[in-house]
Amino acid sequence: MNQVLKHMNQLKLYGMSRSYQTLIETGKTGALTNEEALELLLQSEWEDRQQRKIDRHLRNARFRYQASVEQTDFAHQRHLDKSQFLRLAEGSYITRREDVLVTGPTGAGKSFLASALGHQACQQGYRVAYYNTQKLFARLKMAGGDGSYFKEMTKIEKQDLLILDDFALTPMDQHQRNTLMEIIEDRHGRASTIVSSQLPVANWHQVIGESTIADAILDRLVHKAHRIELTGASMRKTIQKEK
Repeated sequence: MNQVLKHMNQLKLYGMSRSYQTLIETGKTGALTNEEALELLLQSEWEDRQQRKIDRHLRNARFRYQASVEQTDFAHQRHLDKSQFLRLAEGSYITRREDVLVTGPTGAGKSFLASALGHQACQQGYRVAYYNTQKLFARLKMAGGDGSYFKEMTKIEKQDLLILDDFALTPMDQHQRNTLMEIIEDRHGRASTIVSSQLPVANWHQVIGESTIADAILDRLVHKAHRIELTGASMRKTIQKEK
């Protein structure tokens, strides 16, 4: 039995190894038929690999917030459509390669909602990347100087879901406009993007600047996108008062 466990671990069958170890310790190895034991071990290995895949996706996503659909507050009046949000949480928008735009005032919970959808996507097996938009622009600008720009852009392109948080906080310069255009063009119709912003979508054109590029970006990003438009007072202040 020790030799079997050793071989399982050498083959990186960790789920199977733990399940087999449990069978030995509980003395249930003889209570199962060969077929039942094999099915149990295979199921344990599959579940272990699925969980490791999810954990890997969550690490790679680098979320700013630990958020989940279950933690989402639908009680406070902020114009959050529960039915719409729960439909999005099912992940079909990712399968259809559609985008989600989350807007609202400071503290309304935009980043939390975007992160909750991102965490849910990881649980569903999708590759997700979370970025603060301004920091992403700075990172890609540095990448252009050290020769890693293509690698960084390829990584972004490969994500099933890209989250751009705190979008359009300041007017964009030419480099940022071109970078954003490249990101959106690479993903349009191929993968989903969630964008959260304090500004209403109607104001994005002005922040992006240069009408031709702004038109091209917004035509690809806004067309057929799901919109969550939050209103009301800051959730942080409201929750603090209730405490």
